[in-house]
Amino acid sequence: MSFLGALPTLLAIACCHFAVAEQISTPMRLRGGKLEFDPEQASRGVERMWAKPAAFGKEKKPYRVYLDEIISDRFCLTKGSQLIRDELQLSFNLPQRNNTAASNFLSHLHNCAADLSLPTVLSTCAYTVCGDRICQTNALKTYQLAVAGRFASFTEHGESKPELFFATGGGTDSGPTLAHVTYAHSIDPAIRTHVYNGNAKSFVLVNIDICTHCGHLDVGSGSQEAFAGKVYKDVGVVYGKAQESLFRDARAACGAIVGMLSHFSLANGVHVRLRRDLGEDNYSFLTKNDILADDGSPVTFLVAAAIISIQGMKDTLQALGPGGELDQRGMGHLTANVLVNNEGDRECLLYCARGTAFNGEMRIQGLGTDASKYSAKMSKDESGNCIVQLLYNGSTDYPIETKSYKVRKSEPAPAFSPPGYKRSINESRGASPKKRDREEERSQTPSKKKKEGIFSPFKSS
Repeated sequence: MSFLGALPTLLAIACCHFAVAEQISTPMRLRGGKLEFDPEQASRGVERMWAKPAAFGKEKKPYRVYLDEIISDRFCLTKGSQLIRDELQLSFNLPQRNNTAASNFLSHLHNCAADLSLPTVLSTCAYTVCGDRICQTNALKTYQLAVAGRFASFTEHGESKPELFFATGGGTDSGPTLAHVTYAHSIDPAIRTHVYNGNAKSFVLVNIDICTHCGHLDVGSGSQEAFAGKVYKDVGVVYGKAQESLFRDARAACGAIVGMLSHFSLANGVHVRLRRDLGEDNYSFLTKNDILADDGSPVTFLVAAAIISIQGMKDTLQALGPGGELDQRGMGHLTANVLVNNEGDRECLLYCARGTAFNGEMRIQGLGTDASKYSAKMSKDESGNCIVQLLYNGSTDYPIETKSYKVRKSEPAPAFSPPGYKRSINESRGASPKKRDREEERSQTPSKKKKEGIFSPFKSS
């Protein structure tokens, strides 16, 4: 047979090969044109992160906590994918403009668009801390440079724009609201379509760092310090009080948490919220007992700040995963921290807990939320300064807790209704709709005072 005679057969064979190759190399698509999500690479990142050890409960320089714990965890999660956080990388979603000059300008920006055929992680970052001015110093500035500078969105002008929430006392005003706002701002429908159709391994990473704060006042042996109705003698440090400047007297920090435990007022909405997150059992325990470190230093208010931060992290993580805020391509990485206020560059950070929500599994590790299980040891850092190590159940070795949940498919999120202050904590912890309705009904009925004279609308944690 001549070459020309065999040409149709050769072409037919070549076409078959190309068809098979295209079928193998092209990911499966769901009806509607969306790629079916392949969670294998993202799951490897989650396992890689949880295999990495973490150190909780010790006062450290903020930069060390950010690098050793938070940043390294997040790079474990994103390894193997391109990280998109610059708005210019989203220029594949160019708006239509009637103005010719504007259209020409925007057409050049299209060159900045990310190649979405690669495995991609679209990242966003949120941070909460008390609005007290004592918190707006080194630790926050370092956070914006070190953490937000790597995982928050960037404007077209190159400025990082993390979500910043300044709830009085720190923690969260509402975990579900924080979860919804952070995720909703990160990916709108058009961008979701592009990213989800680009590569089967692409996902959205929601990073949220919850922070409360607590003062650290060096007292020194042989002296005494009056604070919150008590006098402490021969202690190294009083936690809950800080000297903002060399030229100022020491004061309560966080004043909201100290006030909530020292003279709770039902008329004070901040006290109510903090007490809700602290939990009734913990409130009762901490108002009747002092938690002292091994040298006698009081750490009661530090423990309260840690629990409020951890509970805020848990409520937000619950809303992202089991609460259905994230779809199957959404991953949440959250941390809980306490900013330890001290004069000048001696400001520290205490890393309390970390958690993830992805692919139907929520994991949490760190200090717990039962105040009666806390203890503390004092030591000196490399500069000779007194620092604390919080212990939970007498240990610094913390197991990883896991919880399964049903993953929401890549469809529009459920209708969102921002909860108010009267929302029961049961709602943010995943109570059933009927239970939430009962809580709402109870919140509308006249309140009854407890025997001790303080009404508590919240159940024990």
